[in-house]
Amino acid sequence: MANSNDFDDDNVESLSTMFNEGLDLYNKICNNDEPTNSPSVQMDVKTAMRIFEKSTRLVSYAGIFSNNEGVEEIATNDLQYFLLPALLGSLSLKLTSGERKDIIEVAEIYFKDFLNRCNDYSLSNYEFKNKKEEKQPQSEFEQIAVSVNTRASKIQRYKEQKDLKLKLADLKKNMEKEHADEEIKRDYFLTMLKLFIHEAVIELNSIENEKPILEYMANMKKDEKPERKRPPAPLKPIIITKDEIQKAVFGAGYPSLPTMTVQEFYDKRVKDGIFPDPTKQSAGPVSLQQAALSGMQLNDEEKEVEAKEIAVEEDNPEYMERMRHMDEFKDEHRRGWGNRMNRS
Repeated sequence: MANSNDFDDDNVESLSTMFNEGLDLYNKICNNDEPTNSPSVQMDVKTAMRIFEKSTRLVSYAGIFSNNEGVEEIATNDLQYFLLPALLGSLSLKLTSGERKDIIEVAEIYFKDFLNRCNDYSLSNYEFKNKKEEKQPQSEFEQIAVSVNTRASKIQRYKEQKDLKLKLADLKKNMEKEHADEEIKRDYFLTMLKLFIHEAVIELNSIENEKPILEYMANMKKDEKPERKRPPAPLKPIIITKDEIQKAVFGAGYPSLPTMTVQEFYDKRVKDGIFPDPTKQSAGPVSLQQAALSGMQLNDEEKEVEAKEIAVEEDNPEYMERMRHMDEFKDEHRRGWGNRMNRS
């Protein structure tokens, strides 16, 4: 394992404290009942990402990982830092601000970097495939065989995930004891890694399912007049080494094994609060983007109400002057004064 002479005990303690703080916040986000797009959840997501990005830079500075060593050579407390790209990938997918296409591309880099490093340390055997190498089944028999194998692998993965979660819960209880055994700690971190490996594979498949949806939505917006908005700062991945960035972007591919239909995937994103729910009518004014995504159309009355609200918010002088004249008219002409009911 590579070591840095400048990385002292204070830095090690700082990294451990920082990582645990981020992990606690990550668990809070995952167990939160609030919608993903709520301001408080989004604030927690961005805070946790900043913590893990700083932790990643410290891990890179310390030179904790090397491709020419085995997992048995990694110190027990350093095993948890394998999770950094997986945690950042999971948090990236929870972001609701910015271009969704950019978000899933960054998340994909994180998950592929995580699985690639796990492969290097013989913790996983995930197969990266280039799109050129992917081959669609030609015959009906081959299609059935692929479908059966995919279903069987999904069932097996689900069972393994369930067993790992139960094992992790038991190990966590032992970890909370005052003097946890070194072997228990190591088993705890390795079990957590195996669980995240399963989740990373699932997320990569979900990303592959989401791409055609985003492409379809982008094609729908091509004919719309672009809004003049300042583009947000692009989301960039922060992973452990520069070489790993290059490998994640240009090197390893990933299999295209759909785990859900497009409709199932869209329903899941609606449930998570990432996509708008087309079955629910918004209580307040509906933006053009929300209306387009949900298949709604703004009527003239809604457009007029929205225009009035914008005029009030921007203190439009013409609109404010018109409102003052209307108030003066109402003061001088009481309601019903002009209706004499045909009486002189």
